[in-house]
Amino acid sequence: MKKKYQYQAGDKTIEREYNYIPVRYIFAVMITVLEIAAIIGIMIAICLYVPYFYLLCYVTAFACILKIIASDDNPDYKVPWVLFVLVVPIAGFMLYFLFYSRKLKKKFIRRLSELKRYDYKKDSSTEENALAADSVMAASQAKLLCKISGSHLFTNTKQTYFSLGEEMFEKMLPDLEAAEHFIFMEYFIIEEGKFWNAILDVLKQKAAAGVMVRVLYDDIGCMSTLPGNYAKTLRAYGIEASPFSRLRGNADSEFNNRSHRKILVIDGKIGYTGGVNIADEYINEIVRFGHWKDTGIRLEGEAVWELTRLFLCDYGINVKTLPEDRCTLYPMLSDRTEEGYLIPFGDGPKPLFERRVGKSLLQGMLSNATRYMYMTTPYLIIDNDLCSSIESAALRGVDVRIIVPHIPDKKLVFQMTKSFYHRLMNAGVKIYEYTPGFLHAKSYIADDTYAMIGTINLDYRSLVHHFENGVWMYKCAAIRDLKADMDGILAKSMEITPAMLKTGLPMRFLRALVRVFAPML
Repeated sequence: MKKKYQYQAGDKTIEREYNYIPVRYIFAVMITVLEIAAIIGIMIAICLYVPYFYLLCYVTAFACILKIIASDDNPDYKVPWVLFVLVVPIAGFMLYFLFYSRKLKKKFIRRLSELKRYDYKKDSSTEENALAADSVMAASQAKLLCKISGSHLFTNTKQTYFSLGEEMFEKMLPDLEAAEHFIFMEYFIIEEGKFWNAILDVLKQKAAAGVMVRVLYDDIGCMSTLPGNYAKTLRAYGIEASPFSRLRGNADSEFNNRSHRKILVIDGKIGYTGGVNIADEYINEIVRFGHWKDTGIRLEGEAVWELTRLFLCDYGINVKTLPEDRCTLYPMLSDRTEEGYLIPFGDGPKPLFERRVGKSLLQGMLSNATRYMYMTTPYLIIDNDLCSSIESAALRGVDVRIIVPHIPDKKLVFQMTKSFYHRLMNAGVKIYEYTPGFLHAKSYIADDTYAMIGTINLDYRSLVHHFENGVWMYKCAAIRDLKADMDGILAKSMEITPAMLKTGLPMRFLRALVRVFAPML
């Protein structure tokens, strides 16, 4: 397979092409397919040649359906699985056993008690009381978020909002060059090119100088962007590196629960997050699907502690032995006067998170909004609960606007997104498409007062399956910058009208079909 990338060398734009065959990934996927085929094939053979065994299969399928219906899972997730088990004989309930669970793998769960050593202690009572005195509603929202995410409420943290990935890149490099103690990086996608190569040069220099450098990248997210042994390459530079949930070809849920997080922590004092992955399209060095619009945020202050903790947890469940840290991970910082309250938080599978953190936060923001709520997301594939929350806000007079890409990166997924237009617009929700290209930002703002920036899309992957993270803000300076950027995005976007919703019967059938099975994908 051939891949191309471009990078700048002075005033010149250089394009390179290289052969890249991800052999390990191909092998792992083939093993998974063969395992599934073998398991189902053996079951079918037994049914054909062992008298009355098929009756046991019917009983098992019925028991699976009862278990699905009786579970506490979202009904939107139950329905396609019940349909699948009913319609597909034998294979249906076998695939249920293999892929239904969304819990963390057992090998990860065994490590959780050890990871408590990476926790930090913080008494947030002063911040909580001050926030309650300012707004009971905001304090209630913060309390819920801290309770279900295990995070804390922070103040006195400087925020810098980035309206484009290239703005974020320009600030990241000098911060990395100034690192003295440690650098932690966790990204869903890392790809060789101008963006990553510039960062890697700094990481190699810092590692050689004795700075602790750790890099975590999602194994499936980087399936087509990095060689299968890239962690070994980074270790040769003195960088501690690991793929997140290495793909091994197991016929289980290893294709779910990926790390979609984007975290950079420098010395425990500076942190970055947002929608920006480390690849050249995110800084518009290469063109994919038109102009690539993304957002990010830089934190400087104690709120960075939570990003550190999230990284250490993810790193800890992916290495064989927990490393001993050679420096202070949570440095005490001098007091600073900064506006607003922040909660950096994580989201992910059970038992790390017993409730859906991102979904609960968005529903809380929608219910508290009185004037408007604007949302940007590359995908719009939501369950009935969240859809009802969006509708309810619009029906009570809140100006709800959702902005999605006009040029999609995945055409089938875009059809799922469009399948929600009619219902939401009937409730008064305004839908926009970002006409210059692909909108990858995951930003949410309400009433000039509340905001959330992070990695959470409005889709099942983000809201149910993946490890995610974000930053909730109340009356922070960055909210003003986010609002100005939102207005700019809207000015470049096309509002969807009822006349645009008309489509033929085949397309309506396709959208209905993919929407039914969207929670399983």
